[in-house]
Amino acid sequence: MSIKMLPTRDGYGNGLVELGATNPDVIVLDADLAKSTRSDWFANKYPDRFFDIGIAEQDMVGTAAGLALGGKIPFATTYAVFVAGRAWDQIRTTVCYSDLNVKIAGAHGGISAGGDGATHQSLEDIALMRVLPNMHVIVPCDAIEAKKATIAVAGIHGPCYLRFAREATPVFTAEEDFFAIGKANVLQNGSDVAVIACGPVVYEALLAHDQLKEMGISARIINMHTVKPLDEEVVLAAAQETGAIVTIEEAQVYGGLGGAVAELLVKNKPVPVEMMGVMDTFLECGTPEELAVKYGFTAKDIVAAVKRVLARK
Repeated sequence: MSIKMLPTRDGYGNGLVELGATNPDVIVLDADLAKSTRSDWFANKYPDRFFDIGIAEQDMVGTAAGLALGGKIPFATTYAVFVAGRAWDQIRTTVCYSDLNVKIAGAHGGISAGGDGATHQSLEDIALMRVLPNMHVIVPCDAIEAKKATIAVAGIHGPCYLRFAREATPVFTAEEDFFAIGKANVLQNGSDVAVIACGPVVYEALLAHDQLKEMGISARIINMHTVKPLDEEVVLAAAQETGAIVTIEEAQVYGGLGGAVAELLVKNKPVPVEMMGVMDTFLECGTPEELAVKYGFTAKDIVAAVKRVLARK
């Protein structure tokens, strides 16, 4: 049976269109990449509430801050590497310091922009956004969850960072599945080890679950779509009940999901942890599939990490 494939950015576009129909305060801004980020879907429906700021990410964030002060709900949209990097000062000082109601969307996150090279492969954005006070960080696992996340952030106050992939990835959640910011989803129960993942690699974790089951290993699979605020209750329960944790994210291993999990566990429930991600390097050019194999983002790699962490229990 074939599985449907869609980019998570499609979920963002669909979410914006739905918000446009139900909330007149939603405004969308883009930095000259509307077609690629899918914000043009909103622009086509609601042109009077869409603004292309041009290749000026810092100005876009500043404009979004002004709109938020005026009572609007602005979505500032561009590639993750540009908004998290070039506009970090504006996000920190103008948006987060004042706890403004700005929603930031970073497309082409992780290894999905593989062919564009290291300049476009956003691997640091999760850590950069997570460190900011008042910021929420959400990394949806598929297009359906991306739509839910887009709609959900419009309903809470404060800065939010949404991260989306470029390439089509498996759609494996359902419209009726529960989604709430800050609440992880346990996709498979298990008692030997817990695999905590965010973004499209959650699907690889599910594939790893099936492989591990054949080996007699019971793996709990957790979709931690909200990196901040972390669902501490789910993490601590996993540590208590399995005694071993593997984290995986399409990002630099320092400062992201793995770091958040480890920081929580070292203070409350120390157990062996294997953190999977990019190991302090820039990536080469290549297709996302080639990069996943070379840098260890496949189900096979997760199985190997599980074996390593189980040996440390």
